[in-house]
Amino acid sequence: MTFMQFISDLVANPALMITALLTMGVIFVNGWTDAPNAIATCVSTRAIGPRPAIIMAAVFNFFGVLVMTLINATVAQTVYNMVDFGGDSHDALIALCAALFAIVVWATAAWYFGIPTSESHALIAGISGAAIALQGGLGGINGSEWIKVVYGLGLSTALGFGSGWATAKLTAFAFRGFDRRKTTKFFRGAQIGGGAAMAFMHGAQDGQKFMSVFLLGMFLSKGQANVENFTIPIWLMLLCSVVMAVGTSIGGYRIIKAVGMDMVRLETYQGFSADLAAAGCLLLSSLSGIPVSTTHTKTTAIMGVGAAKRLSSVNWGVVKEMVLTWILTFPGCGLIGLLMARLFIWIF
Repeated sequence: MTFMQFISDLVANPALMITALLTMGVIFVNGWTDAPNAIATCVSTRAIGPRPAIIMAAVFNFFGVLVMTLINATVAQTVYNMVDFGGDSHDALIALCAALFAIVVWATAAWYFGIPTSESHALIAGISGAAIALQGGLGGINGSEWIKVVYGLGLSTALGFGSGWATAKLTAFAFRGFDRRKTTKFFRGAQIGGGAAMAFMHGAQDGQKFMSVFLLGMFLSKGQANVENFTIPIWLMLLCSVVMAVGTSIGGYRIIKAVGMDMVRLETYQGFSADLAAAGCLLLSSLSGIPVSTTHTKTTAIMGVGAAKRLSSVNWGVVKEMVLTWILTFPGCGLIGLLMARLFIWIF
């Protein structure tokens, strides 16, 4: 579908317009609460100012979406096939809209308290709850695809922390004999590159997830409930990136503070180590087609970097709040998605 065809259908089909607005709302909230993790470290160590960092994130988010989708779109396929919205396309569309509404509610509440929740897991939980409501049980869940989320949770947590710890140790060892003033200048420049790499990988991971849901809504609004294969158009990649960037520019600083300043007081080499470790983990998971949380990956990498210096460097009180939110995301957002889907189906 071309962009002009999409606009034409948008005007002629109110259901598509509502679905598109809700989906863009979720993408906006992702930029508002999730994308700032990518640039949190380079901003917190003053390697780059917030506004230039946001512009950089917007550009590399787009390239991440574009390049990774062209190379390997399996993350989008995994999320698309994770739940069964087949059957009656009208009820399926209502359930999907309810799930998107639930995700916005959950993410906004987490942002209000300054906790970097995972929009990836909120998305997966929300659409899973809606699918369960629609199908009347777990028959709405594709277990073979959903298990990849569990793999991703373990990968983003264990590998993120371990690679952050190892990268920080290796970096400190490699530069132990250098003048600190010179290394600080070097790592400030390297952090900008690390922030760009993280923004690229955020687009590669999260952009695919939300575009797959956008396409699902488009198909359902046209009465097509059983589409199995699709191609992501370039205009949708651009639209996703722009909406995500606007969200980052409006509400991102609170999350930047929580991740880059409150959890661990980072030095420049530590910020670089966290970005390098997290970007590597995200690249591995993207090429493997495993949907992981960029929030989990980045924050656990920062924890590992802090622990590499000493355990007391990590503010475990902030970590406790984050972990509690992560644990509650699946049942909490899933339950909201289920209840909203039943309510929306009953009303409409």
